[in-house]
Amino acid sequence: MSWTPSKQWVAVPVAALLLLGASNGAEAKGCLKGAAVGAVAGHVARHHAVMGAVAGCVVGHHLAKKKQREEKERRREEQRQLQPAAHSTPTW
Repeated sequence: MSWTPSKQWVAVPVAALLLLGASNGAEAKGCLKGAAVGAVAGHVARHHAVMGAVAGCVVGHHLAKKKQREEKERRREEQRQLQPAAHSTPTW
């Protein structure tokens, strides 16, 4: 199997994506699921599975971070409601 320039244009971004994903696994939330969905969508849309996978990874990662921020804010709000007011005056 010989390498042609078109295969190299596909292999280089895929290799870069794999290296970035492997370098910090904790930051890859949402990427795998998004990449799988994007690859299928890209394949259906004129056989652009690699570009779809990359775009899906970016979108999936963004949505996962957004969900994580919302969850963190919800927990923070729950903690605020559970803690008694710091400057409350006693009612005797």
